[in-house]
Amino acid sequence: MLFDTTLRRDLARAFGATLVALLTIVLTMMLVRTLSLAASDLIEPGAVLLMLGYATLGYSPIVICISMFVAILVTLGRMYRDSEMAVWFASGLPLTRFIRPVALTFWPVLLVIAALLVFAWPWVNRSTFELRDRYAQRADLSRVTPGVFQSTPGGRRVFFVERDPDDTLAARNVFVLSRKDDTETVLSARSGHVEQQPGGRELVLERGQRSDQNERSGESTLARFEDFRMLVQPALQRRATTLPPQTVSTLALLRDQAAPSRGELVWRFGLFAGSINLALFAIGLAETNSRRPNNWNLVFALLGVVVYFNLMTLSQSWVATGRADAATAFTGLHLPMFALALLLLWWREHAAVAAPWRRRQSRRAAA
Repeated sequence: MLFDTTLRRDLARAFGATLVALLTIVLTMMLVRTLSLAASDLIEPGAVLLMLGYATLGYSPIVICISMFVAILVTLGRMYRDSEMAVWFASGLPLTRFIRPVALTFWPVLLVIAALLVFAWPWVNRSTFELRDRYAQRADLSRVTPGVFQSTPGGRRVFFVERDPDDTLAARNVFVLSRKDDTETVLSARSGHVEQQPGGRELVLERGQRSDQNERSGESTLARFEDFRMLVQPALQRRATTLPPQTVSTLALLRDQAAPSRGELVWRFGLFAGSINLALFAIGLAETNSRRPNNWNLVFALLGVVVYFNLMTLSQSWVATGRADAATAFTGLHLPMFALALLLLWWREHAAVAAPWRRRQSRRAAA
């Protein structure tokens, strides 16, 4: 049918353009955030692109959902402004008839959102968690870029090393500046390497000197050494085997009855249900008056999306903290939204049907 073909083509074009625009914005924001993490020494500088890919893939379900909503809203809004909707209504097509082409256009998109939430979301979070965790457990010396003065995250130590070309695990011309209380210690050595000991990781320096200076009393000492060891990373306690719920697979969450796991399930399934509700809302909110230059419906619709997502986050938090049951939180939010979307469609449809009748009645009354 001409109606279905035309509308589906317009929806697909609008969705593609919106998705590209939103992905560009998300990539820019995630790039700035990832570079900030790398500058703060929270992630490895060489893993910036990898973290950027993880972040983009993790936010893809939300971006796709919003792109679908905006595409429906913009496409139908343009049809209202160009009086195309008046033609379709006059030909006997109700507003609910638009649900069919919208569903046929976006059912693959909904499947992609579901797949990303069920499979990609936990995998991305787990990979990001492991990447940051591995970097956090590295020794201070292994984080230092050769030939550059670099401080540790706490700012208590400053390192300068040159890598040994014959041994990638060793360093030469090592300089270490450390502060503890009122004492400043300067260590310099010709070579050094890191050893794993039962008490933690130790930096072993060879053929160097140590200078200690008390800033309060002014006393200073100088000592030379052939072999010096300093603890650069205490032995870490074994981490708990439980991972954050965001990193756990959906199947494992279904088997777990803990409140945080239930909250994560509410978020994953809720975002999929919210995508369907937002598509219905977009059909009902797209109505615009062609005589008005300002399209305030788009602004209010986007504000409604923000409120809806905040409510989903709030329901997840309540379930995760045990303040609400998972089934109650899910149905208590999404079922009323679904009913409200259907009510909005019914109201728009009957308003469109009754508008010509009202105009005729007003003309007769005026005559």
